[in-house]
Amino acid sequence: MQTEIIKNTAGDVPAMMRIYSEARRAIARFGIDQWQNGYPEEHVIAGDVSLGRSYSLRCGGEICALFAVIDDGEPTYDVIYGGNWLTGPDGRYLAIHRVAVSDAARGQGLSKAIFGFAEELARRDGLGSVRIDTHEGNLAMRHALEKYGFSLCGRIHLANGDPRVAYEKVLTS
Repeated sequence: MQTEIIKNTAGDVPAMMRIYSEARRAIARFGIDQWQNGYPEEHVIAGDVSLGRSYSLRCGGEICALFAVIDDGEPTYDVIYGGNWLTGPDGRYLAIHRVAVSDAARGQGLSKAIFGFAEELARRDGLGSVRIDTHEGNLAMRHALEKYGFSLCGRIHLANGDPRVAYEKVLTS
């Protein structure tokens, strides 16, 4: 199947919200509370799009996975508990957020394409690593991160206080 990663536009938001709803239901089946309060809300997704940091993986032309990237720092990553970032507190990094896969594409290994694309963006911008966080109970995401070479670094707390496990992958030249 042909895949490509492209920036999302405002016209993509309704399809994106459907995929986030599917992802919310899939996460609920794990018995964890991640995203069960309606997050990410439409205004968050539309904000990512308007800032040019929202991407989709298209499978045969259809959106099959979503993610956002932040390359100017993530405030919730400023303090890490029970460990350290591999690149230290002042390391320059790209953060991946809001990864979601459609029900139809789940289990097809699409995270490899997302992580690889994020690495390319980080390298292009001269950043030293890629960081990401997830719910401790999201074993599928944790497995994908570890399989792709991310290292568990500790825990962070989201702006609302919820704890998350934090991962980083240092980029080599």
